[in-house]
Parts: sequence; C-alpha cells; structure tokens
Amino acid sequence: MAIVSTTCNTQAPLLEDTVVYGSVDCQGCPARRSTSGGWRSASFIIAVEVAERFAYFGISSNLITYLTGPLGQSTATAAENVNAWSGTATLLPLLGAFVADAYLGRYRTIIISSLIYILGLGLLTLSAMLTSLSNLDCQNTNNITSCSTPQILVFSFIFSLYLVAIGQGGHKPCVQAFGADQFDGNDPKESIARSSFFNWWYFTLSTGVLLSLVIIVYIQDNLSWALGFGILCILMLVALVVFLLGAKTYRYSVNVNKENPFRRIGQVFVFAVKNRRNALSVTVAEEEVLQPLPQQCSEQFKFLNKALLAQDGSSEDWKGCSLNDVEEAKGLLRLIPIWTTCLVYAIVFAQASTFFTKQGATMDRKLAQGLTIPAASLQLFTGVSIIIFIPLYDRIFVPITRTLTQKPSGITMLQRIGTGMFLSAFSMVIAALVEMKRLKTAQEYGLVDTPDVTIPMSVWWLVPQYLLFGLADVLTIVGLQEFFYDQVPNELKSVGLSLYLSVLGVGSFLSSFLVSVIDKATGGDGGESWFASNLNQAHLDYFYWLLAGLSSAGLAAFLFFSKSFVYTMGRSS
Repeated sequence: MAIVSTTCNTQAPLLEDTVVYGSVDCQGCPARRSTSGGWRSASFIIAVEVAERFAYFGISSNLITYLTGPLGQSTATAAENVNAWSGTATLLPLLGAFVADAYLGRYRTIIISSLIYILGLGLLTLSAMLTSLSNLDCQNTNNITSCSTPQILVFSFIFSLYLVAIGQGGHKPCVQAFGADQFDGNDPKESIARSSFFNWWYFTLSTGVLLSLVIIVYIQDNLSWALGFGILCILMLVALVVFLLGAKTYRYSVNVNKENPFRRIGQVFVFAVKNRRNALSVTVAEEEVLQPLPQQCSEQFKFLNKALLAQDGSSEDWKGCSLNDVEEAKGLLRLIPIWTTCLVYAIVFAQASTFFTKQGATMDRKLAQGLTIPAASLQLFTGVSIIIFIPLYDRIFVPITRTLTQKPSGITMLQRIGTGMFLSAFSMVIAALVEMKRLKTAQEYGLVDTPDVTIPMSVWWLVPQYLLFGLADVLTIVGLQEFFYDQVPNELKSVGLSLYLSVLGVGSFLSSFLVSVIDKATGGDGGESWFASNLNQAHLDYFYWLLAGLSSAGLAAFLFFSKSFVYTMGRSS
C-alpha cells in the first residue's frame, strides 16, 4: 500500500491541477489530476486485461475438447471438471482481493499474480507437449491399455490449470479495480468517465476473447495444443512488461482510515452481537451525524446500530465503531440478496463453453470448401455481439436515457442487470428449441446411434443463442462489475469486484453440481443420461428448459429485492 512521501512538494496546486483525494503517485506524493490517472493510465491497464482474457479464454473455451480428446475423459466428467475449474478460478479472486486490500495493495498483487499466471501457462505448455508425445507413442502400438493417458500427465495438466486459476485469482479483481481507481468518482467529469470505463473495459477484453477464439482455438484444433498454450504464456509475459511501463502514470489508492478495513467493518458485527441485549440510546452528537443520511439507511438492519454502544451499554466516549463503519456494514449486507439472486444467471453463463460447444461439434460447420469452423470458435458470435452492442449502448442509449432520467448512467445499475437476466432466460428457451430441432434431424436421418457422423443441420442454428448471450453479458456482467465496485467501501474495491466474480464462480459450481445430480438421476437403471456422450441420444433440450425455468424464478426474486434496494457508498443511481 502506498505511503505519502514527506519529500513531496507541498505547494498549493493550480486550480486545473487539483489533488485527487485518497490517491498518490508512484513517488508517494498526492496525485495531481493533470499528471496521473485518467484514460492514459487506464489504457496500460486495459491492454494487460486484454492479454489476460486472451490467455484465459484460450484455455477455457476449448478445455472440454482437450479433456475429451487428448486426455480421453467422458463428456459428463469433462463438463464437471471444466465447471469445477472455472468455479475455482472465479472464487479465488475473493482471496486475492482480501490479500490486496488488507496487505499488499493492488499494484503489488497484480505483479505477483502475473508471475504465477505465467508459471502456470509454462507448465501447461510442457504438459501438453508430453501428452502429445505419449499419444503419438500410443498410435504406434497395438496395445490397447497403453492408449490411455498416463495419470501423471493428467495430474500435471490439472495442477497447471489450477496454478493458472491461482494467478487469475489475484490478477482479475485487482486489475479492474486498479483501472477504475484511475478515475475520481468525486469529480463530475471523471465520474461519468468511470462509468464509461466499465463499458469500454468489457468491449476491449471481449475483443481479446474474440481474437483468442479465432486464433488460439484454430491453432489448438489444427496445429498443436502445446503451441497454442505456449503463445498464451509469451503474451502474458509481454503484458506484464506493458503494465510495468505505465507505473509512473498511475494513481495508487491509500487507506485514509489507516486501519485494516476488514477489522474495522468486521468489529461492527462483533460488537452488535455483544451488545444485542443492551438498549440503544443515541446521543446528540450521533443525531447530528445521522441527520444527513437517507432514512432507509438508518432504518435497515437497525440491530447493527448497537455496535455504537460501549460494553456497558452506553455510547459516551466510545471510540470503537463509528457511524460510518455501521453504515458501511449495512451496505455490505444489502448486497447479499442481489448476489444470491444472480446465481442462476451464472449457471446459464457456464453453458457457453461446455454443452454449447459439444452441440456445435455434432453439426455441419463447413463455411466453404475445405474450411470448417472449430466448435469452440462459435463463441466468437458472443464476442461479436458484445463488440457491436457496447458502443451502441455507451454512445447512443446512455446519452438518450441520461437526458430522460437525469441519471449519470441513463438507467440504474440494477435495471441494467435485470434486463440482462431476462435476455439470459430467453436465450435458454431458444437453445432448447434449437436442440429439439437437432435431435429431430438426427432421428430423421437415422443418426441416433452414430455420434461420429455430422448431422446435416447447419451450425448457424446456434448463432441466435450465442448472440443473445453476448447481449445479456453487456447488460448483466458489466452491470454487476460497476454495481459491486460502486457499492462497497473505498478500501474494499478489489473485494467488490471479487464479489461479482464469485457470482460466476459459485454459478459454475452449481452448474457442475446440477449436471452431476441429473446425470446420476437420469443415467441410472440402464437409462440414457441427459448428458450421454452420444449427444444424439442425450436430452440437452430438457436441461435447457430446466435452466429457463430456474432463470425465470431467479429474475422474479431479483426484481423483488431490487425494489427495496437503497444505493449507498457511491452515486445514488
């Protein structure tokens, strides 16, 4: 964490070169608005994120193909492993954010996690090379038992994957929070720029994802898995160098309260429990502080107000918990219902890189004579949708709605999230209908028992569900990023973004759990599982209908809690 230097020039800055409160420059001096932060600094950080997303999706988008191919796992097992790894990768940011906000600071955490990330990618490349050599030996022998991948290679690959997940756990929440830190939320112009930052952040990283789906997936499927992973390793190394080049332009946040934020807010809950039997009497001084607060903020979670009392039940001369601490604790509690109701969206979000990909692999993917699109590259349509819609949203929709509603973002963050959740539910309806059409086509052509034969149905049938996924991402994912960053205390911005990531992480685990339970329930007693390795005998359409129903229920719960939500900490959208 940066410390303000005592050797800084204390001369009053010019009016147009004001000091940014709560931020310092690379020398530890108060950050000047004209020489630090803004879009110049954010551009270095955005470039790093593009490279990281390029690397991450270079792994995740085609991971199920590698697991069911070179490693020889079944479809259900591979889907469970993909969801488990993806869930871990999106839950570890909670730990990375804690370390950054409590001890190391975002800048140091980004550097350390990047080095771990690069190490994981290097080991992943080595593992893929050894697996390729092992499979080559298998093709040159008639011994069937030798054709199974050695367990040591499976273990090394999984170990490398989770090393990447650890690196991503520190990298992901800190990079985006560090980028948003380059804009002062207390300045009217920079506040609008920060809201726009979240849109363009997702636009540029989606560009990286799109390039990864086109380039890396093609290399993995047609040239070499080891080469594909090796390119990702080199790119992350270059990204770290780019990040370090911008060090002199960054704004570094400082902890104004000089106290560990987790301890400060955590003790609110501790003292509220200890004082639960004591009567609350508010002093005159406290009434003056409470007066400017919104009425809803004072009335919600009133039991936490007892943290203001000393151990003897009085509030005189009590220096433990301040009113600000109590209100920040209440603000964190208000996030729980929103976080919980978004989990169903995350379950749906997990399907694009698993079952959607397996569907596409069974269909006609020829674009021209001799040119076939890899199944995993179908996800590029989600990226295309995002790239097209974000500029339209930021440059057309937001200015128009801002004029009508007088809100900086046009519509509230929760309205944006809810709209995306509706589109997500609708995409599952489309996916179910398309899968019913695919199964019917397989039956009509007598291909139910021949999974290796391409079904004469164009892969373009899958495009609408991918496009809807992209549109839902622009609204819900970006909305969740801005919402959790905006609604947490200033010292916990990394934790705020890790909360958004944990929605996706828990959603991936729930998806894996759901797949496992349904697979065992429908595949028992000689029955055919919904997720049979032969997708022509499976029933992914039933699964998609189930997800559509769960999404509708989740959306209804989200709307219920959104109605009573009170915006705190940042701008009241």
